[in-house]
Order: sequence, then C-alpha cells, then structure tokens
Amino acid sequence: MINSNIHNTNVASQELLTTPKALRSCVHVSEDTFHFVRESRETVRDILDRKDHRLMIVVGPCSIHDRTAALEYAAKLRALADELADTLYIVMRVYFEKPRTTTGWKGLINDPALDDSFDIESGLKLGRALLRDLLELGLPTATEALDPITPQYLQDLICWSAIGARTTESQTHREMASGLSSAVGFKNGTDGSLDVAINALKSVEHPHRFLGINSDGIVSIFETRGNPYGHVVLRGGSNGPNYDSVNISKCETALSQAGLPSNIMVDCSHANSSKDHNVQPLVTRDISNQILKGNKSIVGLMLES
Repeated sequence: MINSNIHNTNVASQELLTTPKALRSCVHVSEDTFHFVRESRETVRDILDRKDHRLMIVVGPCSIHDRTAALEYAAKLRALADELADTLYIVMRVYFEKPRTTTGWKGLINDPALDDSFDIESGLKLGRALLRDLLELGLPTATEALDPITPQYLQDLICWSAIGARTTESQTHREMASGLSSAVGFKNGTDGSLDVAINALKSVEHPHRFLGINSDGIVSIFETRGNPYGHVVLRGGSNGPNYDSVNISKCETALSQAGLPSNIMVDCSHANSSKDHNVQPLVTRDISNQILKGNKSIVGLMLES
C-alpha cells in the first residue's frame, strides 16, 4: 500500500492520457505521407553525407499556436520551396513545445487553447493532425524534441529534430536523441559553449538503455542503436554570436578533434541575432559569403519568421 503522506505529496492530480497507438488510429495518415517522411529523412541524411549539395533551410514560426495561420504560412513556403529547390532544401519549423527559462506558455501540446486549461490530449491530436496536413502539402517537418514521451506520439511525422540549448547537456535528451528516427541537431549551450554540444554528439551516436513508454502507453525499457546523424547547431550565447568565420573555424576544429563529421548548421536567430528578427538577414548574408568563399562544413541554416 502507498503511504499518501510521503508519496506524490506535491502532485495535485493525475489524469489518464490516450496511448500513442490510439492517437495514431484517431489521426489517419496515408502510406504516401509516410513514404514522403522516409524520403525527406533520406534527403537530410544525404545533405549531411554530402551526397546532396543543397543547403538545408529550417524555417518557420518560433512556435505554432494557430492551425489556420500555420497552414496559410505553409502554402506560401511550399511555393518558395519549389522555386528554390535546385539550391535549397526547405524544411518547415513546426515547434509545439517551448522550453521556458522560468515560466510561461509551454506550447501547443501543453496548452493548445492558450488559456491555462492544459488540455494536453487535444494538443497532441492537434499537433499530429497539423503535421500530417503539412506533409501532405509536400513540406518536410522539423521540431524540437523536448518532452521524452512526446516522440512516441509524433516522431513518425518528423523529418528533422533539434535538441535545444537548455537541454543539450541533459542525459535524458541525449538518450532520447540516440533513438530518434530522424537526424538531430544539438544546439550549443546558452553560454555559447561548444563543449556540451560536442559531448552530446559523442553520446548520441552510441546505444543507450533508458525508460520510456511504448505504443500501448506501457512503461518499457528502450534499447537504442545510436543516431549517426547528430550535428551541431550554432545559436550564439550569452557571450555573443558565433556565426562568424572565426567561430565556424573553431567549431570545425573541435569537431575534427572529437572525431566527428564537420557538419554545422547555423541558427540565424536567438543569440546570433540578439533576438532581433531584423538582424537575421545580416547573419544569413554572412553565412552565404562564407559558403561562396569555399566553406564546406556549413550544411544548413535555421530562420525564425
């Protein structure tokens, strides 16, 4: 018998949640859509392996809060993706979870109505349905893997994943990333440190064993194969931007010394733009010039719109 005086003393309530399998049954996804996900993941891997020489662009809103607005944005982005397909591989940023420094809205999954009702089950349904619709438009999808349970509900509809600056050092997130089916980018630390991202890449390429839930919602022990497609995402830090050629060179050296592929994505937002969206074009121009001058390690850019 559990003694309520010492167990879960700070837990106010518990509520059962639909299982990943039940959610997949509720939100139908066609085999053609799954095929598109597989093709998109393969394209991302080809870019990282230099079999595809296009630049990957992960672009979209900071986070998704409105389905209609997201679909309207996606339709315009799809047209641009087609226009630039010879040189750029455009992936839509579809972020449903927001890590907070202190408190605040945690994203569409946690609070889809933005009213502190915290209808997480509805958030998962909305998120899965939106991912399906975006993929059916022909847009590859990208998201941040934040909650370690969420991938069982959504990861089969994700083409590229990110681990954020606040969680790159987390063992839980490194273990999770080692089992993700998509390539995954690790941001440098919020202080600008590269070490945490480099260590994460070394960890994620190896097998791990950890606790999680399976498709039936049952707590299980997961054993992963390791993810060989981890890479660095430079986002700047408290000590300033790190997108310039000097910092890119430092990152290349660090990756080489660690025995890791020289694959670098640059986040043009966050500390690289001092959180000023007007600066993003300047960062993009600088990166473009580095590529034109012969840089071979920059494989992609992230942009927030």
